[in-house]
Amino acid sequence: MTPNQIHGRDGSDDRLKGSVSILDLVGNTPLIQLKKITAHLKHVEVYGKAEYMNPAGSVKDRPALNMVLRGIESGELTKDKTILDSTSGNTGIAYAMIGAVMGFKVKLVMPGNVSPERRAIVNMYGAETVLSSAFDGSDGAILKAREIYDADPDKYFKPDQYNNEANPEAHYKGTGPEIWRQTDGRVTHFLATLGTSGTLMGTARFLKEAKPDIKIIAIEPDNAMHGIEGLKHMETSIKPSIYVPSIADIHLGAATEDAYDMQARLAEEEGIFVGFSAGAAVHAALKIAERLDKEGQKAVVVTILCDRGDRYLTQLAQMNL
Repeated sequence: MTPNQIHGRDGSDDRLKGSVSILDLVGNTPLIQLKKITAHLKHVEVYGKAEYMNPAGSVKDRPALNMVLRGIESGELTKDKTILDSTSGNTGIAYAMIGAVMGFKVKLVMPGNVSPERRAIVNMYGAETVLSSAFDGSDGAILKAREIYDADPDKYFKPDQYNNEANPEAHYKGTGPEIWRQTDGRVTHFLATLGTSGTLMGTARFLKEAKPDIKIIAIEPDNAMHGIEGLKHMETSIKPSIYVPSIADIHLGAATEDAYDMQARLAEEEGIFVGFSAGAAVHAALKIAERLDKEGQKAVVVTILCDRGDRYLTQLAQMNL
């Protein structure tokens, strides 16, 4: 089911011919070659999938839309229900945008330390926000959302992004095939950071089927008290049921400082203003690329540029950047 089908747009009305819903712009994002930070490499190409160019500004547009469409198809989501989920920000922004377009009320549980920009964006789309404890992070938001849902389950449709197979399905059907086409099947290494883990799980499954010898690298914070918003340190967190650790060939820890440094480098050297998770992803991709290059291996390394940097402006100001 497509967004246009949801709206009854089948092309039969001449007034709608050629019309595009903003939801039709989810996916098909560009693949950008990172040239300046890799200028020292002789054999390896590094690319970033520009997911920040989705209409609500992040990779989470894909799974949010797919989960909502699946909910409508199954009959679980009806016009009288409110979309409810926990979010560290990006999926919530996507839900809020989708709700505004499709006419659904949206209620989001967010950690109290979520950036002011993310809260402001979801409020602009008309969504309601509930703040959980800042100290408990994304896990606290998960538990609070469950509590709200259990108190009145008939009122809500809860996609449950951490445990909904429609999350990785969006990447299996979209992100993976796009990367395959955009690299003409030359991709040799794929890296993604872990939050819900949906991006890595779905994309990796497709790429593994297309090219069994591809290397899949999972990136997560290197400790529980990290500062990379949206990412999970899996060992100390509530693990998503969609997360299958064995799908990754390599697991790498990301230091907060490295993520911050690379986020700044991407803006200053490549003109790409993205968030800290993208900084963590590109830092890891560059380290992998440098090792391969030193060994004289030809490789095509692809990672995800998850979201726009403008939703971190307060944090950046506090860092005196």
